Amino acid sequence: MSALEWFAHKPLGDGIFWIQERFYESGNRANIWLVRGSQRDVVIDAGLGLRSLPDYLRAAGLLEPAEGAGRRPLLAVATHVHFDHSGGLQHFEEVAVHSAEAAALLRGDNYEAVTWLSDREVGRPPRPGWRARHFRVPPVRPSRLLQEGDVISLGDRQLTVMHMPGHSRGSICLHDKDRKILFSGDVVYDGSMIDWLPYSRISDYVASCQRLMELVDRGLVEKVLPGHFNIFGAERLYRLASNYISQAGVCHKVSACAMRSIASIALRITNSRVTS
Repeated sequence: MSALEWFAHKPLGDGIFWIQERFYESGNRANIWLVRGSQRDVVIDAGLGLRSLPDYLRAAGLLEPAEGAGRRPLLAVATHVHFDHSGGLQHFEEVAVHSAEAAALLRGDNYEAVTWLSDREVGRPPRPGWRARHFRVPPVRPSRLLQEGDVISLGDRQLTVMHMPGHSRGSICLHDKDRKILFSGDVVYDGSMIDWLPYSRISDYVASCQRLMELVDRGLVEKVLPGHFNIFGAERLYRLASNYISQAGVCHKVSACAMRSIASIALRITNSRVTS
């Protein structure tokens, strides 16, 4: 299967494209965002990597320079290293990730990447003989380590890094302050927030949700482009964040701890089977 068959995209205007892996038929299917700038293009998250995303972007004409201009550099930014967002980083020359998860990406740590993929989630295998049990997030050396407050310049637009741990220790959002757009990764999307994975931490998640609510209170976000599911607005962002905080009590912490223990055991068993 070619990259052109594997991916599909939808233009949102203002240099932003929404890209998805057509045959990854799972709730874990991550949204991929291409943001074009005057001097640099940025891909936010990279999917599983079963087909080359850069090949698709070139074949679909999404990286075409303006008339008379040269090709712009392309940077892939991972909002975090979970497998559904980081598997495709292997196909990029320039990769950025938060420093808290850089070591996991460099060593191809599929425990921290929570790699968990089944054959039934892939509607059409990317090549003959492919099996989900062999899928791994390969080691990738980041070319840029991100920290809170860093700015990724695209020339005519700037994306500010917001370190928002909780879902994972290196989770980030990217904030386009001028356009009031938040690329939220898995920090928040229109669904249940997952805080029971290895390196999830509820207290961090509460603090991150408080920051999200402050962004809305200050009128700094009007549109959220999340890591999964559909785009939503400021009112929904505030409600999702406040609901998480209100539910993060003792009972929730106990159940999340139990689920984390089960998930950790399952991931270690799965990883040991693949590597043995």
